[in-house]
Amino acid sequence: MMDPEIKKCLKVLQDGGTILYPTDTIWGIGCDATNDFAVEKVYCLKKRMESKNLIILLEDQKNLFQYVTAIPEIAWDLLGNVNTPLTIVFPDAKNLAKKVVASDHSIAIRIVKSGFCHQLISAFGKPIVSTSANISGETPPKTFRQISAEIIAGVDYVVKERMDFIHIIKPSQIIKINANGEFRIIRE
Repeated sequence: MMDPEIKKCLKVLQDGGTILYPTDTIWGIGCDATNDFAVEKVYCLKKRMESKNLIILLEDQKNLFQYVTAIPEIAWDLLGNVNTPLTIVFPDAKNLAKKVVASDHSIAIRIVKSGFCHQLISAFGKPIVSTSANISGETPPKTFRQISAEIIAGVDYVVKERMDFIHIIKPSQIIKINANGEFRIIRE
C-alpha cells in the first residue's frame, strides 16, 4: 500500500504543481524536472535568477543515462564511494525542462539513497527538482518552522512528513565534471 503523502505528492507532480518536501538534506521545493511550466513556477516562487540553475534528484544511478549523454568514469567512482549527499554536475543534459539545464548544457544531479524523498522519486518515475525552501539569497531553513509563510503559501502541496525534524545535514557537496573526466568542487 502506498504512503498517503506520496500519493498526494504524485497527483500534484503529475498535474504540473509544486511541492514543499523533506529531501535527503534539507527541506526543498520540488516539481517535475521534465515539465517546463512547473519549473517556471519554482523560479517565480523563489524569485531566482534564471542564470542560477536547479538540482534534480534521481532515485538510482542506473537512470542517469536517461538525462545525460555521457557519464565520465570518475562520476561512477564518486557515486560508488561517497556516503554523504553528493550532487554531480554532468555535461550534456537531455530530456529535461529547459530551465533546469544550464547554459553550458550541464545538469546538477543528486542520487537519493533512502527515505521519503527516495520513495517519492521512485514512485514518480521521473526526476524531481530540489531547491532549498527559501527565497533566493535567504538562509536555507533547517526546520520546517523556519520556512517563510510566502514559500508555504506559494507551493501547491506541503508534505506532512518530518515537520518537527531538525536537519543536521548541510546542503550537498557539489562537484562539476566535464566530458574528459576533469572535475572541480563547486560547494564543499
